Amino acid sequence: MSMTDAIADYLTRIRNAIKAKHAKVDIPFSGEKEEITKILLKYHYIKNYIIIDDGKQGLIRVYLKYDENNKNVISYIRRVSKPGLRKYVKAHEVPRVLNNLGIAILSTSKGVVTDREARQYGVGGEVICYIY
Repeated sequence: MSMTDAIADYLTRIRNAIKAKHAKVDIPFSGEKEEITKILLKYHYIKNYIIIDDGKQGLIRVYLKYDENNKNVISYIRRVSKPGLRKYVKAHEVPRVLNNLGIAILSTSKGVVTDREARQYGVGGEVICYIY
């Protein structure tokens, strides 16, 4: 089955696993998804992740994070730029999510970075998603 938007599928799998209170979720591997997962780990939105080689495409196993009251750490995760409508921003237009309490993930010439890193590097790019 060919997929039109692999990143939207990635975000939806995480969103659905959180709603179902799963401890982990398996997602088909791609380099861009791994970069997004690294950012989620860096900003403590997930516990950990591993790459599983299944002899085909591979999988990213993401271990979801919940607080002491079993409430999920990610309360909002949304795809911004879609295949039908790409959302690009210039360096001085990089969005702030929830007044810097959340993060925007961008695909830039410096790679996949957060909104803070994009401002620091002085680059714009395609806004992939918002998370808080």
